[in-house]
Amino acid sequence: MKTFHCSHCQNLVFFENIRCLNCGHSLAFLPDRRLMAALTPGEDGRWKAEIPPGDSRPYRLCANYDQVSVCNWVVSTDDPNDFCRSCRLNRIIPDLSSERNRVAWFRLEVAKRRLLYTLMGLDLPIEPKNGNNGGLAFEFLEDSTDGDAKRVLTGHDNGLITINIAEADDVHRERQRSLQKEHYRTLLGHFRHEIGHYFWDQLIAYGPLLEDFRALFGDERADYQKALDRHYGEGPPARWEESFISAYSTMHPWEDWAESWAHYLHMVDALETAGATGLALRPKRPDEPRMQPPPDPLSPNYRDFDAMIEAWLSLTYVLNNLSRGLGLPDSYPFVLSAPAIRKLRFIHDTINAHREAHAPAASAA
Repeated sequence: MKTFHCSHCQNLVFFENIRCLNCGHSLAFLPDRRLMAALTPGEDGRWKAEIPPGDSRPYRLCANYDQVSVCNWVVSTDDPNDFCRSCRLNRIIPDLSSERNRVAWFRLEVAKRRLLYTLMGLDLPIEPKNGNNGGLAFEFLEDSTDGDAKRVLTGHDNGLITINIAEADDVHRERQRSLQKEHYRTLLGHFRHEIGHYFWDQLIAYGPLLEDFRALFGDERADYQKALDRHYGEGPPARWEESFISAYSTMHPWEDWAESWAHYLHMVDALETAGATGLALRPKRPDEPRMQPPPDPLSPNYRDFDAMIEAWLSLTYVLNNLSRGLGLPDSYPFVLSAPAIRKLRFIHDTINAHREAHAPAASAA
């Protein structure tokens, strides 16, 4: 993610902030401009965003900002919706009579907004679900506690992404990570994985790239339930690291795509942050990983996947060493094999092809 500053005083602020600690102005994220801006109250519930140089335009606060303090995005005054582009995707939210659920919902929304920030930067379509006719929706559900206990499964179905709100609890998520023998399990990772299934439907399923997908990931027509039973009954195949990004990727081609998609979004976000902060690696020895501040991977003019991978390998080398120095597990517990990199390149090329195909429409919009 890029570095944000208060547009009133230029103090450094973060994506989740609602107030500048330096000048005291209210802050909000402007989805149409992809920046954080200082707000001043206007008339009729409108707020003016101070946008340099000297620009000012009216917005309304998202209803979830104004009423329940779980969002910090705004809505354009010409938009009739009460909710921002992120919150209007919600179909079911947790029961807010519970303080635990209120905390969980806040964490879920933070992760979802970070996901959507990247998707918007990649010019990928984000439209609310309209019945069964395409679009995207989220349901945040909890396990039933009555006599007929029912467990909520995190997953995707025809544009509907369901997240078990227990995943917002660090203790529960770490327990599941250990039980499932996963190296990596985060709330944001869940969102990025499930949205991968959605974009497989959007970009691959009925398009000209399907055969290329099958050549790399395998034939998705393989029985999913049998693959699921085999994975949880037998575990991943031996030496899976030589061809897959994670053990779960080995289960079925759909999961291989979703895991690789999530991984690509991890790369984009972290490299954007590294570039925005001017992070460079200049080791004393010439044989150690080095890196110049990477270009913004969300820029429509940036297409160099090889440079992305080179910067990524250097960055993750440093991330893991810093984590170990703090006594923490590796921040990046993955090994990128050549087949895994080819899959990431395919996703990179697929996204860029979509951006190029829809560039005129995006410019007009």
